[in-house]
Amino acid sequence: MNIVANWSYPTAVKLGRGRIKELAEACKTLGIKKPLLVTDRGLATMAITAHALDVLEEAGLGRAIFSDVDPNPNEKNLEAGVTAYKAGGHDGVVAFGGGSGLDLGKAVAFMAGQTRPVWDFEDIGDWWTRANADAIAPIVAVPTTAGTGSEVGRASVITNSQTHVKKIIFHPKFLPGVVICDPELTVGMPKVITAGTGMDAFAHCLEAYCSPFFHPMSQGIALEGMRLVKEFLPRAHKDGTDIEARTNMMAAAAMGAVAFQKGLGAIHALSHPIGAVYNTHHGMTNAVVMPPVLRFNRPAIEDKLARAAAYLGIAGGFDGFYDYVLSLRSELGVPDTLTAMGITPDRIDELAAMAIEDPSCGGNPVPMTLENTRQLFLDCF
Repeated sequence: MNIVANWSYPTAVKLGRGRIKELAEACKTLGIKKPLLVTDRGLATMAITAHALDVLEEAGLGRAIFSDVDPNPNEKNLEAGVTAYKAGGHDGVVAFGGGSGLDLGKAVAFMAGQTRPVWDFEDIGDWWTRANADAIAPIVAVPTTAGTGSEVGRASVITNSQTHVKKIIFHPKFLPGVVICDPELTVGMPKVITAGTGMDAFAHCLEAYCSPFFHPMSQGIALEGMRLVKEFLPRAHKDGTDIEARTNMMAAAAMGAVAFQKGLGAIHALSHPIGAVYNTHHGMTNAVVMPPVLRFNRPAIEDKLARAAAYLGIAGGFDGFYDYVLSLRSELGVPDTLTAMGITPDRIDELAAMAIEDPSCGGNPVPMTLENTRQLFLDCF
């Protein structure tokens, strides 16, 4: 069999407690003299953000922040961020926060030098080559949650505020030049966010592992990422100050995003439209739809998940793995169904149509059609 593949692997990651103090040094490494820190509204007033700004200010890099960012960032947030970036004469971005702050920060650095609308750079074919690569500003990423892994990703998810569709905007230079993973920044995360973001990391690893595409490097990373979540997410959820658990969850989150170069699947194809239409938390939505998707994919992934279960120390093959997912969800307080999330099934046709248009759909082990996807949505209620 003739195997041919193109692979790329991420960037400089500085992992460890207290490493936020290296933020100014990271900026200088990338030639940034006047960074704009981009984060979300919730984080803007928090002590960890003030501390990051202190580090920049003390090093003579200014103290500029943009935080007009929605939980599911859209093109209006992006436009405002680019305006702030240009008005402040900035030369780089510190993307700071969970998925929303990281995604929008990366997109601001990308769009600040472009002349075309952001939708022209959607992750379709080689649309990314339309961008002026020389005009993309350098990025330092600082995650404050352990979930999306956006800090090591080459894309941003931006919601179109008109159509309520989440679009994946891609360019290789979205990949931050330096990442600072300081677990102390995640200590204050509420239990519900620890659970939701942790399950997002798990979903990334699970779907990448199950994806039918050939990428054994990602496959191995996905498997070990699942093991880290299994061992450390319950600990981080139980005791938010458990630094060892928080550190391992930051590693698992980054691993999930590296692994899903191999592909995602129906979990994300369902949760993207739900999040766009109902503004639900992405990771928590992934956790809610996970069991129905596992049942849906069973014919194609049964043997593969039996191997994963053995590695994870779970007895009983596919069934054992499935039961483990149910017990983990229960332990973390994940709602059982979309109904329990407060969503009604009156827009299923619309959601199903959006799901099969979602880029994640193509990586699902069982091919998704309008008909079987509609039934899959029904099974989530």
